[in-house]
Amino acid sequence: MSRCEGDGRAGRAAGSPPVGEGVSSRRSEGPGGRESAGEPIRVVLATRNRNKVEEIVDVFDLPEIVFEGLDAYPEVGEVVEDGDTFEANARKKATEVAAATGRPALADDSGLVVDALGGCPGVHSARYSGPDATSASNREKLLREMAGVPEGSRSARFVCALCLARPSGEVAVVTGSCEGVIIDEERGDQGFGYDPLFVPRGRKRTFAEMSRREKAELSHRGKALRAARERFGEMLRGGTEWSG
Repeated sequence: MSRCEGDGRAGRAAGSPPVGEGVSSRRSEGPGGRESAGEPIRVVLATRNRNKVEEIVDVFDLPEIVFEGLDAYPEVGEVVEDGDTFEANARKKATEVAAATGRPALADDSGLVVDALGGCPGVHSARYSGPDATSASNREKLLREMAGVPEGSRSARFVCALCLARPSGEVAVVTGSCEGVIIDEERGDQGFGYDPLFVPRGRKRTFAEMSRREKAELSHRGKALRAARERFGEMLRGGTEWSG
């Protein structure tokens, strides 16, 4: 077992309860998951995390692209996140969901990397405190692990990998990161996950003390989504070739 893991590691269920409103009717596509001319481009979001869905929809705002939640595909099974990197997990989720749904799929994997903990929680961020982890229990464990670490050694970063995949197997990946520090007590009630403990570099407030818009300007996921909006948008519209 990795020193970053809790008592076990669970994948996120791809076919779990609704993650937000999606288009329930599915239309036929051309080869490789391409939409027919004149129809909106439908992309499946390979996540059940409502907070992530909101961030993706807020930033990835292209009128010709309609995001579908996995609730429209109850037959899609669980995707086990067993990769050693954020990119590996994002690729696996996107390719499996695209293959299962027959539509382009967008997946992200992200987490917190703390230098004083050798990179932990890393890819185990969501289950850092065990298989039944909650955001609160993960933060509690992080505070315990960081107890006694001096102020100058509390550097950390959030990392996000975003992958877009076609049913034909073509994929493209973008990444984003946000440098900062871990503080010794929780502050703020916005955001989610480790946000109350993370202060971005050059700022005095935690992510949990910022508005969603302000956080999106600085965050790892916001940076990755802005890169994805430009690159993936052109690829979905057929304006550029797909590449890894």
